[in-house]
This record gives sequence, structure tokens and C-alpha cells, in this order.
Amino acid sequence: MKILFLTHSFNSLTQRLFAELTALGHEISVEFDIADSVSEEAVALFQPDLILAPFLKRAIPESIWRQHVCLIVHPGIVGDRGPSSLDWAIQNNEAEWGVTVLQAEAAMDAGPVWATATFPMRQAKKASLYRQEVTDAALCAVKEALARFEHGEPLAEIPEVRGQLRPVMRQADRAIDWQRDDTQTILRRLNAADGFPGVADSLFGQPCHLYDAWLEAKLCGTPGDVIARRETAVCRATVDGALWLGHVRRPDGFKLPTTLAFAAECVAVPEVPLESWFAADHATWQDIRYEEAEGVGFLHFDFYNGAMGTQQCARLTEAFLFAAQRPTQVIVLMGGRDFWSNGIHLNLIEHAASPADESWANINAIDDLAEAILRCETHLTVAAIGANAGAGGCFLARACDQVWIREGAILNPHYKNMGNLYGSEFWTYLLPQRVGAAGAAALMQHRLPMTADEAVRLGFYDAVLPAPTFRVDVARRAVALLKDDVRWRLEEKRQARAADEAVKPLAVWRAEELAAMRRNFYGFDPSYHVARWHFVAKSPQSWTPRHLARHRLY
Repeated sequence: MKILFLTHSFNSLTQRLFAELTALGHEISVEFDIADSVSEEAVALFQPDLILAPFLKRAIPESIWRQHVCLIVHPGIVGDRGPSSLDWAIQNNEAEWGVTVLQAEAAMDAGPVWATATFPMRQAKKASLYRQEVTDAALCAVKEALARFEHGEPLAEIPEVRGQLRPVMRQADRAIDWQRDDTQTILRRLNAADGFPGVADSLFGQPCHLYDAWLEAKLCGTPGDVIARRETAVCRATVDGALWLGHVRRPDGFKLPTTLAFAAECVAVPEVPLESWFAADHATWQDIRYEEAEGVGFLHFDFYNGAMGTQQCARLTEAFLFAAQRPTQVIVLMGGRDFWSNGIHLNLIEHAASPADESWANINAIDDLAEAILRCETHLTVAAIGANAGAGGCFLARACDQVWIREGAILNPHYKNMGNLYGSEFWTYLLPQRVGAAGAAALMQHRLPMTADEAVRLGFYDAVLPAPTFRVDVARRAVALLKDDVRWRLEEKRQARAADEAVKPLAVWRAEELAAMRRNFYGFDPSYHVARWHFVAKSPQSWTPRHLARHRLY
């Protein structure tokens, strides 16, 4: 079918539906919901069989829904209505939630139900639930709704209606009383606001919005006081424990790591570093942690939104080199729960006194990590991509000997959308040997999300593993590498690296890529700096990029 996506932005859910439905053979075009007249023009140009709205912040105009079947993807159970559905579900500690696909009519979220899917809730940030459980359920429900529409089947039987009309969640509904609220109550409120809009509160007596909360099992203090700091986060006491706060947004600013946003204030806060890279034996915030099992080392790095700043890259390089000195022969780079990696940290770059200089430092730091992986001769390396990855993160993973990706993970292996960045992480060396020169050129110009299946089909990655058993399968396959004559594999790896180095050293590949990146950072074309500013500032969309709005190419 020809399906037009009307959406507020090309967010994670929209990307997943776009990639998966395209893989099923549907012709998809996208229009950002900028104005009624623009949406009407898109419908007239594309003449879709169906309109799908994965992510809207306002109603579809009547001029469209009266003439076309428009299906809304609502992140709530049947009967749930309102724009803060997931926020209320998290804050109210619902045990189960869901996604409903319903037809647009005059009343918001009140049209006929075409399909629904539910999932058990886990204790997690709103953005994490949205990218994983909500997105998985939405894909199932949308597929069911499309099948019904395509085959002329009747609407789905409506299950028990448990939802209700809920108001927009205001900051008054999210407010935290640090002298009275227990840790779990505060955590739910912070989780329900994570991503957007955050909880309006204060730190060090100064107003800010709080994000990125993690439990702390041992530290305690006077409720409301900041009692410790570690790397980018601070620990704040509650009436019955403490929570780590990883990110904040100060008035008229953008989201930053807490210890950077309050750098001067944090100097007086006691630092409580962890003893080693090994995973702590209690609940605490630890963005890089190392574990071993059955002769395999597992390196986790859970960076907020998958962004890797200069210092984070340096610390991760140090942790990798530590893992390479352990008495193991396989290292699995696990990434984080919500992202494997999205490359350089644009918010930190924007915040820097010289964004060009910080861009240069950041790309060199991530290249140092990629080079450490490529030069590792003592271990087989595996990237286990259990969550989405983008830009430099996709190629950092390819620096490993093997890349295994979870079914359903979405990749954006290109740099062009960020002001025509050239990219580094040794992609010019790694990509052509996997997909050929023509394939590499096509992939880098593609600018569209890629499914796990497509990445493996193209030869970019090595294996797709089922989502429900991903971590178990990764561990099993990693142990199997040990039993499959690992010494022969390591020797083969050493010989291949030596042969490649003789033809063209890694230093040359890196220098060539960085020469192009230097032009992006310091050259006469400001496209990268403009695109980065709009990304960090979350500027409203003013038009739909042509690679998405295919109807505007006709």
C-alpha cells in the first residue's frame, strides 16, 4: 500500500515503523505536521491508500480524516485518552499498559479501535519504555490494523475498556517533596518525566529540571541534600535512601550532565568513585561496568541517549584496555539498555567555549577507542547491539571482529543529516571491505533508518539475534567462540591486521578521515554547526526533508 506518515517528528517509533513497513513492501512517505495546509498538500501529492500518525501533538484536520482513513498510534490502553498517557501510567505505577491503533475522528483518541497490544510495565524511564515496549507493541498493533484494512476485515473486537480521559500532566502533578516523598515515589515521578519535560525542581538552591534518575542502595543523608558526586552525576538523599541524578536543564539552557551544569557547586560535594570497572555489588549509578562469566568479559556502557563525550570516550577506552588485560579471550561490548552508541556528544559540544575545538577533541577520543579495538590482538571482540545505534556508534561497533544485533534494533549508519558531516571511526577502512565500495557509498548517502535484518543482509553486521533471548544468546555465542579454536582465530586476526597495516596503516586512514572532519569543524561551511544547534535546541520543524517526503519528489 501507499501509506503517508503524518508525524510531529521522525522519532524512534516513527523510524521503526518506517523501516519495518518498508521492509514489508509498503511505499512510505513522510510529512511533518507543520500546518494543516502543508498536510493537505502532502495528501494531494501522494494520494495515499492510508494515512498513519505514529506521533502527533495535535489533531489531524477534518479536511483529511473525513476523506481518508487515518490511523492514530496512541501509547495507551483501550479507552485511554489524552497526551500524557505514558506519564500517568508510570507515575501511577500501572502493572500493564499498551498501545491502541484507532481511527481519527472529531474527538481526540476516541475513534473506532482497529488494533491493540499490551505489555507488562517495568521500572524504567519514560523514554526507555517508549523506545522498547511501546515501540514493539505499536509495531504489532499497526501490522494487525494494516492487515484488517488491506483485506477489508471488520474492526477489532474491543476488549474491556479500562482506560479513561486523562488531563495533560502539569508540573504541579510531578512535583517532588524531598522531605516527605519516599525514594520509589520520587523515582516514578522522575521516570515519568524523563526525556521530556523533566521535573521542575531545584539543585543547590537554583531552579532546574531534573532527568536521568538511578537508585542508590547504600548512601544516605538529610532528605533533599546533595550528598555525593561521581563522574557526571550527583546523589541526592531522600527520606529513606538516595537517588543519583544524571542530567539537568537550567533555565534558558539545554540538557547537560549534572556535574557540568553545576560545576562550581559540585566542587564542594564529596566524590565517591567506584573501586574498579567491575560491576558494583549493590544498586548504584555506574555508567561503565565490567563483568566476567565463563571466560568472557562483558563491557557495559550506558550513556544517556547514547551520546559519548570526550571524557566518556577516554574512560571507555581505559575500561576496554583493562578488559584486554584480563585472563579472558573474548570481550563483548554490550552498550546500554536504550542505545548502543550514537557517537559524539552534541550537547557537550554545543556547551563548550569552542564547539569546533570540542568537536575535534570528541572525534579524536572516539577514534582512540575505535583504534584500541582494532589493534586488540589478545582477544576476539564482539559488539552486541541490543538497542538502537546511530552515526559514529554504528561504525564503532564495526571495529569489533563480530557484530551481533538484536531483532528490532534500528540503525542510522550515516552522518549526513548532521550538516553533511564526513564521519570518522575508521568507516572508510571498515565499511568497503564489508559491503564493497559502491555499497559503502550508497549506505553513507542513504540517510534513512536501517533494520537489523537489512544490516546483516548487506553484510554490514554479522548476525541478528531474537529480541526476547538476546542477552542469553549473546552469552552463549560468546562462550562458543572460546570453544571454536580461539587461538587459531586470534592468529588469523593478527595476520589480517598486519597485512592491512602493510598496505595502508590505520594512522593514514584516520588522518584522511580527520582531514575531512576538520573542514566540517573549522571550514567555511557552517552546516554542521547550524544543524547541531538546531538539534540541541530542539527547534520546531519548518519543513520535511526530501529524503523522507518522497511525494515531493514526484
